[in-house]
Amino acid sequence: MKINTDLLHAHQLHARLTGTYQPAAKAHISPIYQTTTYVLEDFDSAVYLNQHADAGFSYTRFGSPNCDELEKKIAHLEHAEAALAVASGLGAISTAVMSIVKAGDHVVFGDVIYGCSYALFAKVLTNLGVTYTRVDTTNVAAIEAAIQPNTTLVYVETPANPTLKISDIEAIAEAVRKHEGIKMIVDSTFASPYLQNPLDLGADLVVHSATKYLCGHGTVTAGVIAGPKAMIDRCRMPYLQCFGAVLDPFAAWQLMQGMKTLGVRMERHCENAMKIAKWLEKHPKVDRVYYPGLESHPTHEIAKKQMRGFGGMMSVDIKGGMDAVRIVMNNVKVFSLATSLGNVDSLIQHSPSMSHFDMTPEERYASEIFDGQVRLSIGIEDVDDLIADLEQALALI
Repeated sequence: MKINTDLLHAHQLHARLTGTYQPAAKAHISPIYQTTTYVLEDFDSAVYLNQHADAGFSYTRFGSPNCDELEKKIAHLEHAEAALAVASGLGAISTAVMSIVKAGDHVVFGDVIYGCSYALFAKVLTNLGVTYTRVDTTNVAAIEAAIQPNTTLVYVETPANPTLKISDIEAIAEAVRKHEGIKMIVDSTFASPYLQNPLDLGADLVVHSATKYLCGHGTVTAGVIAGPKAMIDRCRMPYLQCFGAVLDPFAAWQLMQGMKTLGVRMERHCENAMKIAKWLEKHPKVDRVYYPGLESHPTHEIAKKQMRGFGGMMSVDIKGGMDAVRIVMNNVKVFSLATSLGNVDSLIQHSPSMSHFDMTPEERYASEIFDGQVRLSIGIEDVDDLIADLEQALALI
């Protein structure tokens, strides 16, 4: 089946109803299993389930029917053997990373990644004896040069937040495979499985903040990891077991409902974003537009090769710096000033002070995250209304 059909039907649970006058009746939409624990058949089954967390349900911290359904759907969409649903995007990233690295290891990651992901590597893992090197992951040679004898992980975010750098997943994976014992994780949040499948290109694990495009409505905080079953099993036990980043059944159920419209939403996000990026690129009060769909974007060709669309995210350098940004952000009427992304409605944020506050000003500048930069998450509104909103706010500068 093609992806829009899969989004609706793949691994959809139609639970059989009992105690009714319709013995064959099934629920069209999955019920919510809002329980923290499960009554087990006998002692032996209890022992077995606690030793094999993916064999059934015993306690919701280890899994639930709603999370199981979601995980099977994500694995199907990412062409993976298995997947794991957790309580947030950072929960997915930290669980995946910690399942690979240990004290004394070295990590290579991008010079442009989400600010809290940067903080995980630079402010948390360093306290546990893990070292790191930041490189431009659009430069495969730079990645290879950064690899050390104790490197165990190459972490890539593509498209990168907030400058929309596109890294060549296939080329990086090929370089990583030359070195035994190194794994590659790709954060594909900005793309979603609708636009990109990193595992098909050689990545070992793919992570998403499911809060964003997978949900699409700003109602759920969640994360997912997909990859080989052995690696996902390790993420679940002991890492999810001990970290406790558990996704509750209702949130998993909500996420399943949001994902049904992922395809139609992403098509509109991409269409609107392309029109807005082209319009902004010609605007006299804009210095630069960071959108991989533009031919002027330095990694446009890589995006064309590995993505099925260019997404709904962009950043914009506004002439006049922070003062101009303040005027624009305080005067938009359709865009909401909010720090998330991937919603059906359009959002605007100031990346230096919101998503990337963990980096120093010098680090941000070196990564082209400038004080006069705003990040736009383009929604599914009428594109003419979005352009008119930006026009009237820019006119006030």
